Amino acid sequence: MTRSFLPGILAMATVVVASNVLVQFLFGNWLTWGAFTYPIAFLVTDIMNRVYGVAAARRVVIVGFVVGVICSLIGTQIMLQGDGFTYPAVTLRIALGSGLAFLTAQLLDVAIFNRLRDGAWWRAPLASTLVGSSLDTALFFTIAFSGALTFLEPANDVSWAGEILPLLGAGPEAPLWVSLAVADWLVKLSLALLALIPFRVITARFTAQVA
Repeated sequence: MTRSFLPGILAMATVVVASNVLVQFLFGNWLTWGAFTYPIAFLVTDIMNRVYGVAAARRVVIVGFVVGVICSLIGTQIMLQGDGFTYPAVTLRIALGSGLAFLTAQLLDVAIFNRLRDGAWWRAPLASTLVGSSLDTALFFTIAFSGALTFLEPANDVSWAGEILPLLGAGPEAPLWVSLAVADWLVKLSLALLALIPFRVITARFTAQVA
């Protein structure tokens, strides 16, 4: 049965690695390219949950978490240069935020999906992804950039993230990290809706194979 999970495991590992790489590259003022690949992790989890059940989905989540931790550890050893300073590609706060947000949000996604799995086909993947994505965004950006959590890594200056600016460049004033979080959240919500199409197609195909 483990071999049956291999496509899901490989897909999750690919998404996590790709997102960790693409998060280094900006897309506009408020997003990175990683914002467009990371939400696919929820699609992978939901497909595994629908086709193979809760245990398989949780196993794939754990694999993704481990891969993410490895990527973060590698990132802490990569030093970047900027404005006369040398700093790690991944800080402790980003590593903590990324790992905790991924694990918590994905496991919540699995639990919600399982609770709603007997309803309309779209209800479980949509509800679980919307709730999981929202929690993921809130946890990551708060842990990684909120000034209230400076004690987690005092040597890491995140004052830039607290700069007060119009929300998304046009709304009420808010810390920069809040704009980054809202932009990320909006992308995740949009992709949650779009992901219903591949979810329906892929689960129909794999369910037939498993049966």
